[in-house]
Amino acid sequence: MTDTVTDRTDSGTAGRPAAAAEVELTANQYGKAGNHVVRITRDADRGAGARHRIEDLVVTSQLRGDFEAAHTEGDNAHVVATDTQKNTVFAFAREGIDTPEQFLLRLGRHFTESFGWVTGGRWAAEQTLWARINDHDHAFYKAGPETRTAVVVKDGDTETVIAGFHGLTVLKSTESGFVGYPRDRYTTLAETTDRILATDLATRWRYNTTEVDYDATYAAVRETILATFAAGYSKALQHTLFQMAESVITANPTIDEIKFSCPNNHHFLSDLSFCGLDNPNVVYHAADRPYGLIEATIARKGAPSAEAAWVGIAGFC
Repeated sequence: MTDTVTDRTDSGTAGRPAAAAEVELTANQYGKAGNHVVRITRDADRGAGARHRIEDLVVTSQLRGDFEAAHTEGDNAHVVATDTQKNTVFAFAREGIDTPEQFLLRLGRHFTESFGWVTGGRWAAEQTLWARINDHDHAFYKAGPETRTAVVVKDGDTETVIAGFHGLTVLKSTESGFVGYPRDRYTTLAETTDRILATDLATRWRYNTTEVDYDATYAAVRETILATFAAGYSKALQHTLFQMAESVITANPTIDEIKFSCPNNHHFLSDLSFCGLDNPNVVYHAADRPYGLIEATIARKGAPSAEAAWVGIAGFC
């Protein structure tokens, strides 16, 4: 069926077939998302009583390169099927996962080395963490509140690794305030020098090398963020995010940039005057919405940027 276009200002063009616009393909990537891989690693030396380890990843594989003909001509000669990408993820898991970052680097190198027209891509993973029940050999529970994340972006020989986590909720019950902000006719918020500060930490950091002990660095960054959040007085959530980022970059020479996207989980003092009670910072109403949303990027001064590596990461980080 031929599409037609009607020009309401010129009756002579009514019913004329629409001419194709001149367009060009500017960017594309494709692949298989949501590959949920669970690998059980067993200590074979212990036989039936082997000690097990769980690696639980949801992996995305996306390829970039010479795929123009697939879009413009319907020519699939260069299209590595998304099903092939899925199968590769699971086959590589059979060989071992190690860390999410290393696993994604292996996938990226495989696809770019195996198919000459694949010049790069984006590989991402979210890892659910598991811990042993009473140090049991093969019984586990979900270990932590956060989900670990990793992204590898490959463009030719350039490999960029971005790690992080989201869903780690933190709270400090004092040593936080918010004062000195501008006021206008719409401002009702009262200044305070003693409030609850709470947020759900979402963060990603960019490495400046692929030669990293990823598990050890992840643990160190997580601990640095938590310790900095707890320490000292916070003048605002923005202030705290900057301090956490500064501490991470100072302590880790392999990290050049870190992003935070954190809601301000408001706790408002509850008014108990209706029943004749005072409330000296004891009872709060935890409001889940609306909420402040604080986001920031902090980078090592003078370090090269890598804006292209962040493209495709949903939201701020």
